[in-house]
Amino acid sequence: MSYIVIGATGQLGALTVDALLDRGAAAHDIVAAGRNADRLAALAARGVHTRSIDLSDPATLAELFSPDDTVLLISGNELGQRVVQHGNAIDAAKAAGVKRLVYTSAPKADDTALVLAPEHKATEELIAASGLPATILRNGWYTENYVQAAEQAGQTGVLLTSAGGGRISSASRRDYAEAAAVVLLDDTTAGRVFELSGDTSWDQQELADAITKTVERAVTLRNVDPDEHQRLLVAAGVDEGTAGFLVALDGNTRDGLLGVTNGELSELIGHPTTPLLDGLREALSAD
Repeated sequence: MSYIVIGATGQLGALTVDALLDRGAAAHDIVAAGRNADRLAALAARGVHTRSIDLSDPATLAELFSPDDTVLLISGNELGQRVVQHGNAIDAAKAAGVKRLVYTSAPKADDTALVLAPEHKATEELIAASGLPATILRNGWYTENYVQAAEQAGQTGVLLTSAGGGRISSASRRDYAEAAAVVLLDDTTAGRVFELSGDTSWDQQELADAITKTVERAVTLRNVDPDEHQRLLVAAGVDEGTAGFLVALDGNTRDGLLGVTNGELSELIGHPTTPLLDGLREALSAD
């Protein structure tokens, strides 16, 4: 029996390996699979097994799984390629007849206007069609998503946004990694869908205040309309496509799609989620 973490060389994956070990999983029962050779070597030094894989190349997945395995498929970061890549992993897991598949999805992936949701919805549909026992973790927003914004605000003294008064219920990546470890170790979670988010929500002014405390420079909030936001981002050197994506995410925030607080994450991990200020400080110190 193995716990296989696909995407273990990413930030969430490495933290999930940590959480599995912290919760009593034996190192020799963990397989860390990913693309980054240096990070795989670091994981191997902790005693876990490692495999070099590429989700775009099904051949690298052919002998990864066995029937007794519980598999965590961490969603990839190549937008536009994820459904195919995830499908390759799901097909390989199905062919091997794995015990259970866990997938990190997006909030309310099957019924939301969230710009990131379509690839997650499609992946959830592939998992359902595979017939594999599965657990779906619909991860909310990571506090670490705001590291770049915090760094820029620390340099300029301005937090630029078009999110209006929309609220975000973020938690730290470590919280979500711990949740992944919990469900990997608990077969009774098969068939469940967890909507995960931080215990409390915050708005952009609260983010600006948290950045001020973290970077020790007064940060002023500048809330603009979407068109102005797009123009300012492009003027700052952001390409049109990326700027449009960022503005769309702020629109999702403005529409309340990221502000749900239901307590499922803290209940699952057995303690409160990391507050915004603490999570931001930790992320910036590690960056």
